[in-house]
Amino acid sequence: MRFLQRVATTGAAMGVVMALAAPASAHVVKDVGTYQLTVGWKTEPAYTGVPNAVYLAVHDAAGKAVDDIGDKLKLVVSTAGKTSDPLELALSFDEDTGIGSHGEFDAPIIPTQPGVYTFHFTGAINNHAVDESFTSSDSTFDEVVNPTVAEFPDKTPTAGEVATNVGRLGARVDAAKTTATSADDSASSAKTLGILALIVGIVLGGGALVLGLSGRRTSKP
Repeated sequence: MRFLQRVATTGAAMGVVMALAAPASAHVVKDVGTYQLTVGWKTEPAYTGVPNAVYLAVHDAAGKAVDDIGDKLKLVVSTAGKTSDPLELALSFDEDTGIGSHGEFDAPIIPTQPGVYTFHFTGAINNHAVDESFTSSDSTFDEVVNPTVAEFPDKTPTAGEVATNVGRLGARVDAAKTTATSADDSASSAKTLGILALIVGIVLGGGALVLGLSGRRTSKP
C-alpha cells in the first residue's frame, strides 16, 4: 500500500514537473465587443525563412468557437517600418475531413527578417467593428529569430545573409569591371600614344634624312 502511495506521489510530482517544463503557447487574448480574440503565431518559435501563419481564434461571449466571422476582417503584418499587403484569413476547420479547429483562422506568411512583428486587424467581425494591433514581446507572442539558434551541428546562413553576401559580391564584381575597363582604356590610350610617337619619330627621322641628303648634294663642288 505504501509502495502504491509512493508511486502515486512520485507520478504526480513528475506530472507537475513535466507540465511546468512543457513549452507554453504564447498568445494574446483580448475582448472585442462580444467576441474574444486570441492572437499569435501559429508555430512558435517563429523562425526567419520558415513557413508560418498568423493565428486568430474567435469565441463568443459564451466561449463557443465562431466559424463564421463574415468577410470584412482584414489583416496586415508590419516589421521594421515595412507593411505587408492584406493577408487572407482562412478557417482552419475543414468540414469535409473534420481536420482543423473550430474558430481558428490562419493567415500563411513566411517571415524573412528577425525582429518585432505587429498584426493589425481592421474591419469587422460580423457587425462588430475591429481595429486592433498585437505586437510581439516577452508578454505577448514570440519575436521572429534566425533559425541558427536551433541548428546543429552546422549553422547555415539565412536567406537574408545570403542575399546580403550576394549583394556585396555584386558590388565587388561591378567595381572590378570598372577597374578593368579603366585599365583597358588606359592601355588603349598608351598604345595609341605609342603609335603616334612612332609615326612622329618616323616622320621626323625621314625629314632629317632628307635634309641631310639635300645638304650633301648642295655642298658638292
